[in-house]
Amino acid sequence: MMQIRVLFFGVLKDIAQKSDDLLTLSDGATVAELLRHYQARIPQLENHRRSLAVSVNQEYAGMETPLKQGDEVALLPPVSGGTPRCSIVSQKIDSQGVIDNLRQPQDGAVAVFEGVVRDNSRGRRTLYLDYEAYEAMALKQLENLVEQARTQFKIRDVAVVHRLGRLQIGETSVLIAVASAHRAAAFEACRWLIDTLKRTVPIWKKEYFEDGAVWADGEPFPAEVTRPAGTHSTVSASNLDSH
Repeated sequence: MMQIRVLFFGVLKDIAQKSDDLLTLSDGATVAELLRHYQARIPQLENHRRSLAVSVNQEYAGMETPLKQGDEVALLPPVSGGTPRCSIVSQKIDSQGVIDNLRQPQDGAVAVFEGVVRDNSRGRRTLYLDYEAYEAMALKQLENLVEQARTQFKIRDVAVVHRLGRLQIGETSVLIAVASAHRAAAFEACRWLIDTLKRTVPIWKKEYFEDGAVWADGEPFPAEVTRPAGTHSTVSASNLDSH
């Protein structure tokens, strides 16, 4: 027998009524067996089976991935995103400071995307947002995206900062700054980074309204992230944006 640590995030945490669990499984058990265990004990998980992803030790994993003693498994609903290049913070983002630290004399362009909390969503007035993340994995995924962007778009450097915790209307939730010799590469990399971040980095937001709160629907995980059912997600892209 082996013991596995299981983490729940976003809406799955609400359904499970806990953020983590210690589970004992038979030696050689797989991710699929772990999911079957929880689906039997938490029937509401079935409603999210086709859209969630799973990670093992902070790497996305398929259903047949074998587990071993001491593994950390995270159940991840669709996501809503070290050095100044990549960071996850709980305090107000100093956008100008990040940009100033990034810019160098050889740069001909710095493209900036700043996601800001707006005062409405789904036709309702928004009071504030709460962001949470699987922080260790989120930072690792952000760093991977930055390296991909630098290679794919031939840019000089990137800074990505995402804030967690409670954010008020008008506050910055995510900042992406891309420095490059030429504007076209900077624009393209900036757009690719925010679009990909929102689909793959395990960060979620909860929207608070005058009459209640709801976890924001996430965009579908990309095809290369294996889903439990081995099928396409039925969750469509929706109001993940705060911006």
